[in-house]
Amino acid sequence: MDDDQLSRAFAALADPTRRDLVSRLALGDAAVGDLAAPYDMSLQAVSKHIAVLERAGLVTRSRDAQRRPVRLDAEVLGELTGWIDRHRRAAEARMSRLEDVLADPETAPPATPTHAPSEEGQP
Repeated sequence: MDDDQLSRAFAALADPTRRDLVSRLALGDAAVGDLAAPYDMSLQAVSKHIAVLERAGLVTRSRDAQRRPVRLDAEVLGELTGWIDRHRRAAEARMSRLEDVLADPETAPPATPTHAPSEEGQP
């Protein structure tokens, strides 16, 4: 997943209505009318939310006779989860190292400067 796709997916999921639609689609495919039923908004407004999810690659629509069911793309969700997981593991590793240093400061690696001095010897 490239950065643009990642940005579109997270932007789409920033909206609570779209997150709710994704949660509902995790239970199974649904028609737009069925998805719109619990909301106090027009069918057109819900369709626009679904279009945002579709552009982000999170859902697809297929044709089933007269119906156009909306389907969650589990593979894309897996890629988002993988991205989040990598960053979570890195943050946990940093916190674990910090906890080790705080538990025994004598084992801490020597401090490194946060910036290199300029050529004239001034910061």
